[in-house]
Amino acid sequence: MTSRTQQLVDTLTARIQEGVIRPGERLPAESGLVETYGVSRTVVREAIARLKAAGLIETHHGRGSFVLARPSTTGFEPAPGTSLPDVLDLLDFRMGVEVEAAGLAAGRRTEAALAGLRAALESFGRAAGHPGAAVNADFQFHLRIALATGNRYFGDLLASLGPSMIIMPRERLRPDRPDFARIVAEHESIYAAIDREDAEGARAAIRVHLSNSRARLLNAGPPPSAHP
Repeated sequence: MTSRTQQLVDTLTARIQEGVIRPGERLPAESGLVETYGVSRTVVREAIARLKAAGLIETHHGRGSFVLARPSTTGFEPAPGTSLPDVLDLLDFRMGVEVEAAGLAAGRRTEAALAGLRAALESFGRAAGHPGAAVNADFQFHLRIALATGNRYFGDLLASLGPSMIIMPRERLRPDRPDFARIVAEHESIYAAIDREDAEGARAAIRVHLSNSRARLLNAGPPPSAHP
């Protein structure tokens, strides 16, 4: 069973990775973390120590702990294209990364990570007819799978792609279209496998989802952006 310290680390890491707490911003005070998450001061202090060791925060005596900006690099900095061949290539690339991420997430997810994944799934389910909200919720769902692996490289990679990795034609987001319900069901299958810690089931579910996404785009022709 994952310790309460690691659950707090996972929760704070997700908030940092998703930009809820931005570089340069101060983490809530120790007393605030104790009250918000219902943990002891010992758990909070150990979680802060782990975040420092991971290079996510730095602590200044008397001032608190602050989120660090990730150093810029000249390495992989993807800029997803919008042409159909570019989008299909991106889906192939995501297949290679996200299938394994889903399997690892099923074996390593904490209750906090699972709760975050469920919240993203529910947000996506409510987003029919709202392209911008649907894209952001869809991205958060896939990012939270990556974060649930406990391996920061998966989270860093998907975070670098950003919401632009999600291409969803507007017409598929209408509440009266069966396409959106099918996409939600595919996400639910992924979540269910991760929930029951079924690594192979999670890999299979996300492979089906991304394969279906590829087929939907081919059937739709050139992919218009779903952003408002």
